[in-house]
This record gives sequence, structure tokens and C-alpha cells, in this order.
Amino acid sequence: MKNKGVLIVISGFAGSGKGTITKELLNRYDNYRLSVSATTRNPRPQEVDGKDYFFVTREEFEEMIAKEELLEYTEYVGNYYGTPKKYVEQMLSEGKDVILEIEYIGAFNAKKAFPEAVLIFITPPSVKEVYNRLKGRNTESEDVIIKRIKRGQEEAEIIDKYDYVIVNDDVETAILDIHNTIQCSKCSSVRNGDFVNKLKNEFDEFLKNY
Repeated sequence: MKNKGVLIVISGFAGSGKGTITKELLNRYDNYRLSVSATTRNPRPQEVDGKDYFFVTREEFEEMIAKEELLEYTEYVGNYYGTPKKYVEQMLSEGKDVILEIEYIGAFNAKKAFPEAVLIFITPPSVKEVYNRLKGRNTESEDVIIKRIKRGQEEAEIIDKYDYVIVNDDVETAILDIHNTIQCSKCSSVRNGDFVNKLKNEFDEFLKNY
């Protein structure tokens, strides 16, 4: 019987490298799948329905909310974004390890829906490094960078609610650390409850004769 996959939630500060790490996990290891989000925004050129996003109408999305078909969702700049349960459940049942790259509110909602989910928070080694990485992008003004740093201060308050914290000082090391963490999580007693109960019953049956 194929083992059920692991739901992995990856979050992190702006500049933590979470997007790069997620992409490399998907490229290097066959068993990972990236959760496909649903959205009400229009497709961009070359975006494919079912691959980049599930593109739905606002009415369809709100129906998904009403039917509790989403792990988590949010509204941003007039459009909904969310994670459909059905896709995640299908991938997990096929033994695939599903990655969600989302912020902490969605992460905690996903944990409520899937208590066995593994929550991983990625962080640079220091706040100064967060600033340096954002500055080094040359894509945002100083004001925007400081807003992201202030957002990071909020996120720092909830890091201890994650299962694991990975420091991305070196991206290659961080990728291996996260992959190994996910593999080790498959041995947790929580994920192996059925096997533990089976053993307990076997001991009871065996000792009935003694």
C-alpha cells in the first residue's frame, strides 16, 4: 500500500530565499508537487489553467468558500487567492509530498485542516541580511524595503508556532536541510498512528495465550 504524502507549508521573510528553495526542491526531487492555487484574477500571457493557477470566477470562488473546499484563502488587490483541498488531497493520496508556499495565516489554517502538515519557516541569519538581500534586488524603494522589514517584525512573533526553522545562510545547505527535515517527519509518531495501534493490538492478541 502506498504511503500517504506529506503536506509541507513553507513560509519565510521577504528575502529569505523561500521561492528559490521551493523551485529547487521541485527540480531535484521527483516526489514533490507544488500546490496549485485558485484565483479570480485573469490569466497572464502564457499562464496555463490547472498548471499555474485554477482560474475561476468570483462567484465560483465564493461558492468554494461556502462549501469549505479551500484550505486557506485571502483577497488581495480585488482578487481572491486560495488553496483547493481537492487537489492537495488527491496528490497526498497518490503519495506525493505537496508544497504550499504561503504566509503564516494561511499556514495555520492549513495546519488546522491537516494536523499532520509540516510547517517550515525559512529565515536569513540576521535582520541585517534581510535588508541587504532586499536592497540587492534593486527592484524596490527604500520605503518599500522598510515596510517589508516591519512586516518581518510581525512575522518574527509567530515563528515559534512553526514545526521547524531553517536558516538560509547558504542556499545549498538550506535545500538539503529542508529535504532531510521533510523525510525525517515521515517517521513521526503522529504520522504513524495507525501502525502504532496495529502493534498494540498485535501485542494484546499475542499475550492472550500466555
